[in-house]
Amino acid sequence: MIRIQARTEPSSLMKVASPLLAILLTLIFGSILFSAIGKSPLQALQVLLIAPLADTYNIGEMFVKMGPLLLCAVGLSLCYRANMWNIGAEGQLLAGALGGSAMALYFIDSDSAIALPVTLLAGIASGMIWAAVPTFLKLRFNSNLILTTIMFNYIALYLLIWAVHGPLRDPQGFGFPESAMFTQATLLPTLFESSRIHLGIVFAILSGIIGWFILSKTHLGFQIRVFGADEPAARYAGFNSKKLSWLVMLFAGALAGLAGVSETTGPIGQLVPNVSPGYGYSAIIVAYLGRLHPIGAIIAAIFMAVIYMGGDLAQIEMGIPVAVVSMFQGVLLFFLLACDFFINNRLSFSNQATN
Repeated sequence: MIRIQARTEPSSLMKVASPLLAILLTLIFGSILFSAIGKSPLQALQVLLIAPLADTYNIGEMFVKMGPLLLCAVGLSLCYRANMWNIGAEGQLLAGALGGSAMALYFIDSDSAIALPVTLLAGIASGMIWAAVPTFLKLRFNSNLILTTIMFNYIALYLLIWAVHGPLRDPQGFGFPESAMFTQATLLPTLFESSRIHLGIVFAILSGIIGWFILSKTHLGFQIRVFGADEPAARYAGFNSKKLSWLVMLFAGALAGLAGVSETTGPIGQLVPNVSPGYGYSAIIVAYLGRLHPIGAIIAAIFMAVIYMGGDLAQIEMGIPVAVVSMFQGVLLFFLLACDFFINNRLSFSNQATN
């Protein structure tokens, strides 16, 4: 008889094997899914996972998509390590894009050297404000952080849509819901002439390093880890739970806001309704795939960016619907959570006597 038995201590092997096993199971599921819609599984997986790394242009585009994923994932990793279940990275990203774009349009006729730094700071501040409201509601009224952050995602989306249809719409844009193109003074510089890779990827990698340093090398990081592992013990030790909650949420909001403003001042160059194809939601998968560790998030962000890039190629080359690629991401999270169950539990087999 098969039974589920709790482990006496978490399995170190499963902590490492769980993401790899989840990826393998996702590939198997993906093969079945592609066969069901009449596509060659081998060709589909080749386009999805290998083609994005086949030439320098695709690799560059992969890094462009990696930036916002990593920025959001690093912030979420710290939140989740502190048991703050922030599902609002998408809304914080959109808020950063909106706030930063409004500032960039303020400098539309300027070539000031401070235009770009002020624009980036406006995006960061907007993301922090968007994270601060549900944090206040959580700490003051004990509201459900998951629900409030999800709802704020939709509020941010519709605020952005209202802005590009209203006050921020380009008056010479023939009625299209988009802002005017930003001036060179408010655009992030590209790192290579023949690529769209911009300074945002540097911000993202630095955020991973800073997140690792905070979590692993500082007393604040120790408090975050203890608070997430055993909240009563953290309170007994005198750790300030409200302070920790504010710090991790504002840090996550700042990084998500930076991701949003980096998109509008980077590869897009203006504010448009579809700033994000769901980076904030996919960052949740990246955070868990990276084991809620900022350095692990860098590796996981590369993998998720490959899937994003491969999804675009699969639509172009094979006519695979975008919904299938989104399902691929969702299934990956499902298998990851399922495999993580066996970090603290295991299957036991016993013979049951029959009368």
